Amino acid sequence: MSEVHDRPSRHPAPDERYRLYIDESGDHVFRQLDDPAHRYLCLLGCWFSGADYRTFHARLEAFKQRHIPHNPDEPVVLHREDVMNARGAFWRLRDPSRRLAFDDDLCALITHSEFRVVGVVIDKKLHRERYGEDAAHPYHLALGFMLQRYCGLLNHISREGDVLAESRGGREDRLLKDSYHRAYRSGAWIKRAPFFQRALTSEELKLKPKSANVAGLQLADILAYPVRQSILLENERIADPLSPFAMRLMDVAAAKFNRQLYDGRVVGYGKVLFPK
Repeated sequence: MSEVHDRPSRHPAPDERYRLYIDESGDHVFRQLDDPAHRYLCLLGCWFSGADYRTFHARLEAFKQRHIPHNPDEPVVLHREDVMNARGAFWRLRDPSRRLAFDDDLCALITHSEFRVVGVVIDKKLHRERYGEDAAHPYHLALGFMLQRYCGLLNHISREGDVLAESRGGREDRLLKDSYHRAYRSGAWIKRAPFFQRALTSEELKLKPKSANVAGLQLADILAYPVRQSILLENERIADPLSPFAMRLMDVAAAKFNRQLYDGRVVGYGKVLFPK
C-alpha cells in the first residue's frame, strides 16, 4: 500500500480548484448480460473549475425557474427520466411548444457552459468472458479509468480537485467509495498512487443524493444515458439510433468531451469502452 504524502495545496483559492461530478447509467452486477439494458455500465463524469461551476449553477437555477416555476425552498431537480416522460414537476413539458423551448434552452445552457465530459462504458459480458472469475469489479475499472483522465488533466495544469458522485444508497455507495479509495491508496491500471494523490485533495469520495439539488450531478444525470448509447453505437455494440433529443444533446456536448491535449482525439480520452 502506498503512503499518502502531505503536500502544500497548489492553488488553495476555490476558483482554482476543480470538482468531478459522477453519475451512472446501467448497473454494476453480472447478471442478464445478454440484455443490452443490463450488459453495459457507464460512468459519466463532468468536471468544472470552481469559477466556471458557480456560473453554471446560477444559469441552471435560472433555467429551471424559467421553465418550471417553483418555490426556491422546494427546488426542482433535473432527472432525465422525469424530463423525458414529462413527469412530476415537469408536467408542463407535455405541451409541445414548452417542450421545444425547454430543449432549446437546455442545449444553449450546455453550449455556453465551461466543463469537460468523460464517459466510461464497461462491457460486463465481454469482461467476464475474457477474464472469468478474476474479472475486476466494473466500478473499480470504470472509476479507475475516469480518475486517470481527471487526474491526468489536473497534474498537467498543476491544479487539484475532488470528486462528488450521486449516492445510490447501501451497497452501491460502499462499492463506489471502495473503488475510489483503492485508486487513491494503491493506484489504478498503469498509474501508481502518487499520480492520484498529487491531484486529489481528499482520499474520500464525496456522495450526495439526487434530492440535494447539485447542479453538476444533474448535468451528469442528463448526459449519462445518451453518452452511453453514443459510445455503444460508435463501437457497433448496439443498432438502435439515438432519440431526437439525445442526438441534440450529443451534438451540443461534442465540444465538451475530454481530448488528447496535442492532437484532439476524443476516443480513449473523452469516450472509453472496455474491453474493446
